[in-house]
Amino acid sequence: MGSEIASLARLSISLPGELFRQLDMMVSERELPSRSQLIAELIRHALAEHEAFTRPDEMLAGTITMVYRGDRGRVRHQLAQTQADYLREVISSQHVFLEDDQSLEVLLVQGPALRLKELCDALRRVRGVHQLHLTTTTTLLPPLYEQDAQGKGAAA
Repeated sequence: MGSEIASLARLSISLPGELFRQLDMMVSERELPSRSQLIAELIRHALAEHEAFTRPDEMLAGTITMVYRGDRGRVRHQLAQTQADYLREVISSQHVFLEDDQSLEVLLVQGPALRLKELCDALRRVRGVHQLHLTTTTTLLPPLYEQDAQGKGAAA
């Protein structure tokens, strides 16, 4: 932790009064130790989102969160087929049923930014998807599976 503290840089910013008040309220409601912690989190999120749009080959990990209506034809089947088309990028998925025949699904994904954007676009095209949000980070999952020299698989 000592080296982390030594690498800190100071930033001074000016904000409109109302925005400053809302920032302080958010820090308080989240029970965070400082504004700096919240601002660092917001900056990390903005930088990961920026990477996804400016560096299409950058490897990203993250989640895709979707809310969709299950009663519209073959929505679940179309979503599953789309995920199968992106088998290398979709690591896992979690599905729960909501009220009013709606579903919430969260996909754990990793891959080049461009492929993740294409996956999101393909999922959005499925009729019945009401909400979709991609959250990314440039920190990657460790290798889940590696080939040894003889071509035999070994767990990482």
